[in-house]
Amino acid sequence: MDELTGRILLAMPGIGDPRFENSVIAMCVHNEDGALGIGIGAIHAQIQLHDIYDQVGIAPGEAPNCAVHDGGPVEQSRGFFLHTPDWQSEDTILIGEWAGLSTSQAILHAIAEGSGPRRWLAALGYAGWGSHQLDGEMQRNGWYPASADDAIVFDLPAHERWAACWKAEGVTPALLSGDGGTA
Repeated sequence: MDELTGRILLAMPGIGDPRFENSVIAMCVHNEDGALGIGIGAIHAQIQLHDIYDQVGIAPGEAPNCAVHDGGPVEQSRGFFLHTPDWQSEDTILIGEWAGLSTSQAILHAIAEGSGPRRWLAALGYAGWGSHQLDGEMQRNGWYPASADDAIVFDLPAHERWAACWKAEGVTPALLSGDGGTA
C-alpha cells in the first residue's frame, strides 16, 4: 500500500477538480489510513517566509524571505517544510531517501540559525485523502505517480515542475488527454 510514499503525483488533464489542475504533489504518507502530500507546483501570492516567522514570533536570522508554496486545501494555516534528509528533528518524517517533511518550529529555528537542511521549501496546507480515496482517484486516471527528482523539486521554480516531471518521465504534456482508457 505504501508504493506512493516518496513519489511525485502529477495531476492528469481533466482531473475534474480545478483546485488540482496541473498539480505537483510530493507524497509524504500513503498507507491504509489515507494519504498526505505537499503541493509543490504553486506559490502563495501574498505570503513570504518572513511573514511566517513574524506570525510565530521567531527572528528570521539567516532565513531568506522566499516564496511559500500552496501545499494544498487542507489546514492552509499550518506550515510544512519539505527538505533534504541531511537535517532532522524528532518530528521529521523521512520520505524515501530523497527528502524529509518537518512541521515543528525546530526547523524554523534551524534555518534562521543557518544550521537547517541544505535544500528546502516551505508550504502552507497539504493535500489529504481518506482511507483508499487516493487509490480510487488513481484508478480513475486522476493522478500519475512519477519518480521523485530532487533537482526538479528543489531547483526549478514551482510553475515549471509539472511539465519538468512529465518530461523526466518521457512524456510530452501537450499530448496528454483528459480521457482515460480502461484496457
